[in-house]
Amino acid sequence: MKAWQLDGLGGPFKFNDIPVPAARPGSVVVRIQASSLMSYMQDYMEGKLPFYRPPRGPFVPGGNGIGVIHAVGDNVWHLRAGQRVAISSHFVAQENVRDPAQILLGVTGQGDIAAHIQQDWPDGTLAEYAMVPASLVTPIDGLDAFTAAQLAVTMRYIVPYGGLIRGRLTAGETLVVSGATGAYGSAAVMVALAMGARQVVALGRDTSKLDALVAATSTRVTPLVVTGDIATDAAMIRNATGGGADMAFDMVGGATDPNMTLSALHSLYNGGRLVLMGSMGVPLPIPYVEVMLNSWEILGCFMYPRDAYRRLFDLCRSGLLDPTAIHLRSYALQDLTEAMADARCAGSLECVVMNHEG
Repeated sequence: MKAWQLDGLGGPFKFNDIPVPAARPGSVVVRIQASSLMSYMQDYMEGKLPFYRPPRGPFVPGGNGIGVIHAVGDNVWHLRAGQRVAISSHFVAQENVRDPAQILLGVTGQGDIAAHIQQDWPDGTLAEYAMVPASLVTPIDGLDAFTAAQLAVTMRYIVPYGGLIRGRLTAGETLVVSGATGAYGSAAVMVALAMGARQVVALGRDTSKLDALVAATSTRVTPLVVTGDIATDAAMIRNATGGGADMAFDMVGGATDPNMTLSALHSLYNGGRLVLMGSMGVPLPIPYVEVMLNSWEILGCFMYPRDAYRRLFDLCRSGLLDPTAIHLRSYALQDLTEAMADARCAGSLECVVMNHEG
């Protein structure tokens, strides 16, 4: 088969002929039809993101995909050859321990045990076939109207969906999304609407991007251009929501100041929740007394629970979430270099998808 292989971040990167993997116990081999690219994939490949820890030695990068099961290993009972499936990148060790190690398949892992997991499962999905743990595979039923490329875009939704689950977003609640003009922030707005949010306040600094987000979603989305002043922006949010928000979801990307996040926090009702799922290059100064007096809950979230893809597909099957709302830009697998450059500059309502079948 053809597969992209990377020998360490910033190392040699080649489109090679390698053997099709054989299924082993607890795994399935999937013939990959499509996969989506992270916007920062090129920076990752070039070693410009040093906090990522890839597998040692040459490996196939890429952590998600849509395809058809080619072969099933021993000790796999529910999956079968010929099933259409989604592959998640988020692998958590299955032992019943207090703090199981986790990795992003074909991307990164943190800590010694995670490094051992990567030795067992080094390869991702930028190949014609991938062998993955059976626990990472979710059958796709009842979505035949969507192509593999369209379903690959759900990778954009699944990450913020994990944070919204973590924050216990309930139908009828008001949500604030800080960083709403980014790729995952925009997707968070769409998923929150599908989950039944009464109102979503979308925070950002770019008026045109906020307007485009509203045009692509719903009148239940209220765009707000932040000023950078915490008190002013919190007051704007409270005014827009008629008093306050039930929950805030933070998906800022590489933020250099904490003010947008803190304005979302200060807009919450008593007992409100703030979920942190983005990235920030500076400390987040938490107002201890205000958090205590308002019974605010601050929750960190990395990725999503194991059943998230199944539940996300339920939203798609019901018609509440449209995979085509984010526009795809398709490239053949061999054109990965060009695709990575495009992904870096693609808009927040666009997703670059690799077509593995030509």
